[in-house]
Amino acid sequence: MSKVLILGANGKIARLAEHIFVDTTDSDLRLYLRKAERLRDFADSHTLVEAIEGDATNVQTLIEAMKGVDLVYANLAGDNIESEARAVVEAMHAEKKTRLVWVSTLGIYDEVPGKFGEWNKNILGDYITNYAAAAKVIEDSDLDYTIIRPAWLTDKPEVDYEVTQKGEAFKGTEVSRRSIAQVVVDIAQQPDKFSRESIGVNKPNTDGDKPAWY
Repeated sequence: MSKVLILGANGKIARLAEHIFVDTTDSDLRLYLRKAERLRDFADSHTLVEAIEGDATNVQTLIEAMKGVDLVYANLAGDNIESEARAVVEAMHAEKKTRLVWVSTLGIYDEVPGKFGEWNKNILGDYITNYAAAAKVIEDSDLDYTIIRPAWLTDKPEVDYEVTQKGEAFKGTEVSRRSIAQVVVDIAQQPDKFSRESIGVNKPNTDGDKPAWY
């Protein structure tokens, strides 16, 4: 049995992962978010789940939240993502935690080829720059990290994905949030999976100049 700390626990992928954890594993979950009441009902209805309040740039509250956990899953967003990455790394060092799953975005290594790569850069702009800076903080650390770089996200109720490694051209244009959530849960169940890797995750056979639904 493992204990997982979920940072940014009210995010869409995180919420899906929480349900998969509860339905298919015996993991304890500690949900960390700015307004804990958002997930209070979910936490109160599951004995292995607790919700706590905190900001992901606050090193001290992160340290408290990390006590007793085996894996930290960061589902964070925003312009201050690099600051959040630095705070998470500092807190993990302080609490002597090593295993981190960090959800990023596609394009942080300029790895998306062709017209889709150009389109992605134009649409995301500084978002990519910020996420790239945050990922570098994680990669430059001595943590046992997995960085997940999803394609454009859909709400399709499916788990259907393939993986590319850092240094390889990104494939496809889209992937379901449920697929990303499942990858996170699988890593928590098998902590050696994708250890110290940065993986691109996409749905097979979705190549194009942009996501088909955009």
